[in-house]
Amino acid sequence: MQKIEHLGIAVDNLEEANTLFSKLLGTKQYKVEEVDSEKVATSFFKIGDTKIELLEATAETSAIHKFIQKRGKGIHHIAFGVEDIYSEMKRLVQEGFELLNEVPKEGADNKLVCFLHPKTTGGVLVEICQDKK
Repeated sequence: MQKIEHLGIAVDNLEEANTLFSKLLGTKQYKVEEVDSEKVATSFFKIGDTKIELLEATAETSAIHKFIQKRGKGIHHIAFGVEDIYSEMKRLVQEGFELLNEVPKEGADNKLVCFLHPKTTGGVLVEICQDKK
């Protein structure tokens, strides 16, 4: 693991959340994009070397919609940047962590991503991500 890459925050209205976080952080989001496979719209803010990812569900079947229904808005996950996602996934499985996907998925912000099951990470949804080459 190289660094905390971003914190994911579940929101119910991306436009309102962008306004709020722009005021809070004193900067505008640098990217807005949809990830159709995950049924989510995202926007990113950068503070130093760390990013904040706001996530809004685009369908009721989205994991973000289900998260908000169950837990409400707020911090959804922490993402760690890795150099080689495949070797990191292998290492994590050997250490006893459960992956939520067996192969990396296309994620937002030009990343390959894999999530770890919160039951094996102390209740925290952890994402590992690698820049796509």
